[in-house]
Amino acid sequence: QIQLVESGGGLVQAGGSLTLSCTASTHALSNYAMGWFRQAPGKEREFVAAITWSGVRTFYADSVKGRFTMSKGQNAVYLQMKGLKPEDTAVYYCAGDGVDYGLGDPPSDFHSWGQGTQVNVSS
Repeated sequence: QIQLVESGGGLVQAGGSLTLSCTASTHALSNYAMGWFRQAPGKEREFVAAITWSGVRTFYADSVKGRFTMSKGQNAVYLQMKGLKPEDTAVYYCAGDGVDYGLGDPPSDFHSWGQGTQVNVSS
């Protein structure tokens, strides 16, 4: 398993921006399909974004499309969040070592998860 660590969460006003980072000390994340998920209080964890191992393709949930951008480097993946809304408040999790089935769907079946970072958006 890849040991993933998220950072960059915090409190921001509606309309503001945050960039989350996910790093791994023992693996080069450039070799893996990666994803971001989130879980709001009282709700199930939901898909936010994913990127193929090559970094060529990205996928987004409809609720964040046009506002969030996922990218990856050699040793980190990022989630740039703009135009934040109160409904974006959640714990955000980085997911790694996903399976890219190459059928036009986002990578899935992630094998590694971070501990999460809290994002709070005030109205």
